[in-house]
Amino acid sequence: MYNNKQINFDKCADGLVPAIVQDSATLKVLMLGYMNQEALDKTLQEGRVTFFSRSRKRLWTKGEESGNFLTLQEIRVDCDSDTLLIKAIPTGVVCHTGADTCWEEDNVSNDFLSKLESIITERKNNPSENSYTSRLFAKGINKIAQKVGEEAVEVVIEAKDDNEELFLNESADLLFHYLVLLNAKGYQLSDVLAVLKKRHDK
Repeated sequence: MYNNKQINFDKCADGLVPAIVQDSATLKVLMLGYMNQEALDKTLQEGRVTFFSRSRKRLWTKGEESGNFLTLQEIRVDCDSDTLLIKAIPTGVVCHTGADTCWEEDNVSNDFLSKLESIITERKNNPSENSYTSRLFAKGINKIAQKVGEEAVEVVIEAKDDNEELFLNESADLLFHYLVLLNAKGYQLSDVLAVLKKRHDK
């Protein structure tokens, strides 16, 4: 979660270093805040991104008032040891204006799979009775895993026939439910790809 390189707070006169927040799924830059050692420690301890508010002169956890938290995934230190890159999963909008980001960009990826992962996360964090995905999360990990098994069997069955439409539709169902399972376990498709890449590099 936190790379081995340590941040040097002493390089900044006020002891505050810039902390750039990036959506870990879409890779969009969400906002810029500032951290001191205490804010960094709290972020690592609680798993929710916390800054030092220069206007309030105190620690401020993003979302403490709005509920739009930033769930920590990874923190990296730049080459000069004076800037943090924080990869997080946002709950709701990030900017106080109501925009997805502080640069008024839509927090979506050009990569549809990443966008789909973001939608799945949103359905989990902000459940709706009208959402199939939310209802699936509510049933728990056993039901989600069962659905992956059922869809896998359907793919195998359709693979034996020559109906392209049915095979592709069942494949799509399998992939979707697998992404839900990954999310329920706290992972993303990128974690699986990292394993495959590691195997390929051997």
